[in-house]
Amino acid sequence: MSDELKVQEKSIDPAVQQMISKADEKGIVTVWDRYEAMTPQCGFGDTGLCCRHCLQGPCRINPFGEEPKTGICGATADVMVARGLDRAIAAGTAAHSGHAKHLAHTMMKMAKGEAKDYSIKDGDKLKAVAGRLGIAVEGREDMEIAKDVAAAALADFHEKETPVLWAATVVTPGRVKVLSDLGAVPKGIDHEVSEIMHRTLYGVDADAVNLLIAGIRCGVADLAGCYMGTDLADIMFGTPTPVVSKANMGTLKQDMVNIAVHGHNPVLSEIIVAVADDMKKEAVDAGAAGINIVGVCCTGNELMERHGIPSCTHSVSQEMAMLTGAVDAMVVDYQCIMPSVVTVAECMGTKIVTTMDLCKITGAEHIEFREEAAVEKAKEVIRVAIEVFDRRKGKPVDIPDIENTVIAGFSVESIVAALSKLDAEDPLKPLVDNIKNGNIRGVCLFAGCNNVKVPQDKNFKIMAERLLKENVLVVATGCGAGALMRHGFMDPANVDKLCGEGLKAVLTAIGEANGLNGPLPPVLHLGSCVDNSRAVALTVAVANYLGVDTDKLPVVASAAEAVSEKAVSIGVYAVAAGLPTHVGVMLPVLGSPAVTEILTDKVKELTGGYFIVDLDPESSADKLLAAIDERRKGLGL
Repeated sequence: MSDELKVQEKSIDPAVQQMISKADEKGIVTVWDRYEAMTPQCGFGDTGLCCRHCLQGPCRINPFGEEPKTGICGATADVMVARGLDRAIAAGTAAHSGHAKHLAHTMMKMAKGEAKDYSIKDGDKLKAVAGRLGIAVEGREDMEIAKDVAAAALADFHEKETPVLWAATVVTPGRVKVLSDLGAVPKGIDHEVSEIMHRTLYGVDADAVNLLIAGIRCGVADLAGCYMGTDLADIMFGTPTPVVSKANMGTLKQDMVNIAVHGHNPVLSEIIVAVADDMKKEAVDAGAAGINIVGVCCTGNELMERHGIPSCTHSVSQEMAMLTGAVDAMVVDYQCIMPSVVTVAECMGTKIVTTMDLCKITGAEHIEFREEAAVEKAKEVIRVAIEVFDRRKGKPVDIPDIENTVIAGFSVESIVAALSKLDAEDPLKPLVDNIKNGNIRGVCLFAGCNNVKVPQDKNFKIMAERLLKENVLVVATGCGAGALMRHGFMDPANVDKLCGEGLKAVLTAIGEANGLNGPLPPVLHLGSCVDNSRAVALTVAVANYLGVDTDKLPVVASAAEAVSEKAVSIGVYAVAAGLPTHVGVMLPVLGSPAVTEILTDKVKELTGGYFIVDLDPESSADKLLAAIDERRKGLGL
């Protein structure tokens, strides 16, 4: 195979391909090299038949029916696989809810006057969330309400007699009953994570069905954490409205101080954006034209949807941004940050700055972030980047001349506002009417990551192209959104090329009614990983409008190139919500036919949702279309 073909097998993004070739020339090891060195990977681990949860192991069960048939403790293949899956769900839930808890603490500090650099940007959203939680709003100051909302958020983490509010109040009444009957209503977010760790400990739960029900309950707790993270961020930083931006590595600028903000939590990055203009003189004094902030992964999505900050790259290609030689500082908070960024940074002159106590990386500079001194810390971070630029200026860089137009900022509130231009009295009616008449065949959420096992973006691109042509409304979050924005799926100019006639008519009607002189983009960018809650909120709103539960709607989800445990927990709550949910890489469950059957079939009898595991994007699209058509038929459409 030629070098060019080898590169194309790694990523279909031309900017990334250019940087992979450069890394090869310079002898810089990247994620694709490390993957190749790790192959062939352990077949036992691939099927979930490997356990090292106690010190007697690691144990392996033979998937071909020969000995050994159990672990040393006697755990069967079903138990081993279920325990491993549960731990992945718990890890994903801990990550999303940890993000939300951080925001809750920030809001509490703000409300108490201890974090004066933060304010309430959306008072209407604050009151709406408070009302949903049963918190009084009439005649009260916003900060007083915010304090109660933050307290309610923090209370949702520990075990209590009442259900988790951010779970019980955000789904349909029918879904509350389904989950209650299943024993899948969480008692507390942290409680569910802790209980998973307890029940998967050596010598505790050894019943695969019982383990999986607990996993579903923890997945619902993950929904609560995601929903909470979205709500609190919207209140403090503003609920997104449509904004024009750019994506891919062409967003880097040779003559500017380039700061890439990477991770998932906007608490620091919001302040960096806010003070960057004030720091411009220092950058100019160092010889720069100004300060250019770009996003990587979900911190980038958060800043794009609220401020139009461009996205440089996502997920598996995060090292590639530094290969340009133009990134002066990569500032990270937490989640999805490869430790290897430090090694690549050393080769390319970039400074890696860690900012959170729970995410330090050996070799990076650490500037501990504190909300009480947010502006001061943000300026300290920016000065690090200016110092690096001062050393870099005048040196050659290698920035791929590739960028795409992106329209982002489609919160549920902004979608409803756009629909209200078609029907002010009944905003959801145009959407529902077009689902009924077939202009919108169904809805698909693309979420999750990029995985080095898949040519980067390939599954997302192929599946989205097929679904759009079949008049499926596509929404996207996280690095799934990143994949699609880098290939023109969020540019209104591509509607004619990408969309079927029915969907094109709907997107055009909404766009023109909102004064855009053209359509909405083919794919709607809903935000970051936690903002999968926006997709749930939209689904619940349509279900309530129709008087049905969410498992009846022609709505599906896909993590086409999943990698993180967060994608597993998101998938579980999508299934818990009743949605057919596709995963485009192999889950480590095939070692247990029983667990595989439960996840892909039997769970449908319990929640209405189920997993579709298919590595081929073409047949995956076929299966999602079949699921949509089955739901349409059930509704008599």
